[in-house]
Amino acid sequence: MHDFDEPFKKDDPYLAGQMLVAMPGMQDPRFDKTVIYMCAHNADGAMGLVVNRALESLSFPDMLEQLGIETAGTEGKIIIHFGGPVESARGFVLHSRDYLKDATMVVDEYVALTATIDILKAMAGGDGPQKSMLALGYAGWGPGQLDSEIMGNGWLHVEADHDLVFGDDLAAKWDRAMHKIGIDPRMLSDKAGHA
Repeated sequence: MHDFDEPFKKDDPYLAGQMLVAMPGMQDPRFDKTVIYMCAHNADGAMGLVVNRALESLSFPDMLEQLGIETAGTEGKIIIHFGGPVESARGFVLHSRDYLKDATMVVDEYVALTATIDILKAMAGGDGPQKSMLALGYAGWGPGQLDSEIMGNGWLHVEADHDLVFGDDLAAKWDRAMHKIGIDPRMLSDKAGHA
């Protein structure tokens, strides 16, 4: 059995199931020091969820109340993340594969994505996936756009691990991802072309 904390090597040139890490000096302030779990990446484009930025303006109980969902067995604190600037009112749940329904998109052997209200009901009732990350909105790229941004030194990528995807210490994820790549963020310049 493969351990989720160990890298899973694949020959696929696309980044689904991996993490994108914003480089210092990212031109788009919405992605400054973000870590993004890549849900899909192919010739048609890419889609991912920011995993290290919380939405302070909305709590999970408030969201459930707005949707008319009973909160009988909600355990622990569920953080709502800023998933990205695209469709910012649409909810996505990145989760462990112990919860699979017809509408679930399997990303890799450990992680799946569900964007239906049923998963929110399950989470509210205590019957949701063992591990989950709830986000509003997503990060999206058109055909070739992400590849261009990577070539322009906007992003690095690294293998996903359990804590980078589902961990609660959001403030530390960018530094952890950089260190996992083998980079000390303090040594990076935010000016392209300068050492």
